Parts: sequence; structure tokens; C-alpha cells
Amino acid sequence: MFMFFRELIATILVGVGVFFFLVSVIGLIRLPDVYMRVHATAKGDTLGLGLCLLGAIVYLGVSYTSLKLILIITFIWITSPTAAHLIGKSAYRSGVKAACGRIPVKDVSGKES
Repeated sequence: MFMFFRELIATILVGVGVFFFLVSVIGLIRLPDVYMRVHATAKGDTLGLGLCLLGAIVYLGVSYTSLKLILIITFIWITSPTAAHLIGKSAYRSGVKAACGRIPVKDVSGKES
């Protein structure tokens, strides 16, 4: 009975993770500019992979493999938003235009440039 609930919870977590992957892929295809695409894929991939790996942890139980998966989740939570930020920043510095016109940026003194 315990194994049934564990498998059910793991299946739900993996299913929700796959849903977020699907939403991020749709965002990658449908959104108009690089800034929105980076946002959609970074959020969706981080959450999707985290939930899928959490489902694997629940399914496997307490083991060394679960510890490794926790470390992978932590690594992804740190690197994915950082990479998305750097991609957006490099696109901005390269002069890629946003779909909505311009991106307001404040300098150190608080004035918009």
C-alpha cells in the first residue's frame, strides 16, 4: 500500500514536471522576442526538471542516488536562472530589440536612460 502511494506521488510530480516542460517549449515557439523566450524557458525548465527529479527521488526513496539527485536539483536551481540572466544581458548589450519597443534601464543614480 505504501509503495502504491509513493508511485502515485512520483507519477504526479513527473507529470506536472513534463507539463511545465511543455509550457516552456510552447513559450519558446510562440513568444515574440528573445527576452520573453529566455524567461519562459528558464522558468519552465527549472521547475520542470526540479519536479521530474523530485518525482524520481520520491520513487527511489532514501538512497545515495536520491542524494545525487538533490545535488543536481540544487545545481540546476543555481545555474539555470544565472544562464538566463546572462543570455538576456548579452542580448540587450548586443542591441536586440524587445517586441514591446524599448527596455527602460535605470542607471546607478536612478535615472532612466
